[in-house]
Amino acid sequence: MDWQKIDEKLIKRGELIVDIDLLKHHEEELKAVNQGKNGRPFRMTASYIQLLAAVRYLYQMPYRQLEGFTNTLHKLVPALPTGDYSGLRRRILSLPVNPYRNLKETSEPISIAVDSTGSASRRSAAG
Repeated sequence: MDWQKIDEKLIKRGELIVDIDLLKHHEEELKAVNQGKNGRPFRMTASYIQLLAAVRYLYQMPYRQLEGFTNTLHKLVPALPTGDYSGLRRRILSLPVNPYRNLKETSEPISIAVDSTGSASRRSAAG
């Protein structure tokens, strides 16, 4: 067994690259999602929630840990809001039936693209 290659694969599996392009239309998306909304306005866009849902599923994060993840992202990118347990849980559970279910069934690298319309797609490196 080539332990160095196995180690490299495990390290790569833990890498998370966040493309800050999801912020390009952040303000417009937030304005659109809050237009006509009663009650307290959303602070997180649908595309950001989808990204957090994918991260939560891939890394099997409980909602409290995901809250800490948003705190760290906020420190790195202040334009991204922090989340709280109940808000994250409510928004993630409101997504369509788990679109990330098949992500763990591949050993290939996974790319998750989130656009400003809130759509997410999955693509392995091979496809």
